[in-house]
Amino acid sequence: QVQLVESGGGLVQPGGSLKLSCRMSRAITSTFNMHTMGWYRQAPGKERELVATITSGRTTHYADSVKGRFTIPRDNSRKTVALQMNTLKPEDTAVYYCNAKNDHDLTDSWGQGTQVTVSS
Repeated sequence: QVQLVESGGGLVQPGGSLKLSCRMSRAITSTFNMHTMGWYRQAPGKERELVATITSGRTTHYADSVKGRFTIPRDNSRKTVALQMNTLKPEDTAVYYCNAKNDHDLTDSWGQGTQVTVSS
């Protein structure tokens, strides 16, 4: 497993934007490139769900609920992945988790989670 450090999150009004960042710490670039990176979220009383993923080759996948509103840029040289969230809705309120899945052994690593609250 690898260590993931998240930043960002907070309170934003509906229609607003927010950016989350995740850095793979204490890892070399080749290690980062061995992982598909992703963001998941978990709202109160609900199961954790996939938001978006991006492979080392920058192939992306988005949940239908966020398509056209969220993007997941990745910087392999800096070992970071972000989640740019636009046109936020109250239903986007959740704890967001950064995920790294090893492409070889499919081991999952998780960040500590960061709260995103969309409310007026």
